[in-house]
Amino acid sequence: MERKKIRDLGIVVGQLPPGPKNCLTDVQGVHVGHVTLHHPLANADNEWACTGVTAILPHEENLFQNKVVAASYVFNGFGKSTGLVQMNELGRLESPIMLTNTFSIPAVTQGTLEYLLEQNPEIGETTGTANIVVGECNDSYLNSIRMMSVKPEHAKEAIRIASTDKAMEGAVGAGTGMVCFGYKGGIGCSSRLVVDDGEQGVYTIGCLVLSNFGTQDELYSYNRFIDTEKKRRVENHNEDAQTDGSIMIVLATDAPVNERQLQRMAKRCGIGLGRTGSHMSHGSGDIVMAFSTSQTFPHFSSDRIEQQFLFREDKRMMNMLFCAAAEATEEAILNSLTRAKTTIGRKGREVEEFPLDLLKL
Repeated sequence: MERKKIRDLGIVVGQLPPGPKNCLTDVQGVHVGHVTLHHPLANADNEWACTGVTAILPHEENLFQNKVVAASYVFNGFGKSTGLVQMNELGRLESPIMLTNTFSIPAVTQGTLEYLLEQNPEIGETTGTANIVVGECNDSYLNSIRMMSVKPEHAKEAIRIASTDKAMEGAVGAGTGMVCFGYKGGIGCSSRLVVDDGEQGVYTIGCLVLSNFGTQDELYSYNRFIDTEKKRRVENHNEDAQTDGSIMIVLATDAPVNERQLQRMAKRCGIGLGRTGSHMSHGSGDIVMAFSTSQTFPHFSSDRIEQQFLFREDKRMMNMLFCAAAEATEEAILNSLTRAKTTIGRKGREVEEFPLDLLKL
């Protein structure tokens, strides 16, 4: 059966409508790019590069010169990252958000920094330094992670090819070697549209996940879309493939919210994560990185006062945005399963794609 998004298979998640692409790039101006590495390694016995890089750009302008509002939220901190401390302190994002495997954070950080330095010769000279944001999951079951196949140029390539097209999902980019609920996981996307009745406006919330968590038992026991009567039809599952894992969640919106409100929205992503069956296990890094494109803020300005526009929180819109964050996260995770294909990696290991006939279709 063709690998499709879960909605295209006939299952509707939540109540709010998706955007036209049902993707993070439904938020106008947001770009996504993947570089996928999937090949045997030369001069290495049965070792494979089964990994990659995913880049998310809030807009097509100079990101350092035109910052956006941003925040992060850590549900469980058994994960590695760069840039979240400053992003939360200042409430601004000034680089692409990059995703990769655990041991490739240094290389991806370097490549992303080189990209920003090439664009902005004043960094480190006439102005301060740049804050690079990178998140990771551990793909060492399928990927020979110690070989560190990802190089700085792969990060720059992911940024260069990023587009506003419907993003590829499944075993691509940073998701190439990831395992979710014991099946092949990786990149998944979804979006929601929220109507502001008072202003007759429509706002978009987009979500992209890098899924690498959970056990089959959790999926079978807690996910309402799984036909538990069929679960024993899955054979030869290798439990060694499953560790506590992690998930990186990127949430984007064009709604006028500030960094504190974004963090409140990011917290609701945990509801969507829990609905899929996760309980955020001990060794799982469960992290959300969120930004709003509603307004940009110049790096250089002679103004002493900066204006920011945002929703009042005692109105209906904030609750709708919370709902949208939860729904889009749940559906993005499920799409990472239904879109991913069976993948072979190091030492002849194979992770099976999620059997679509297990769904309650």
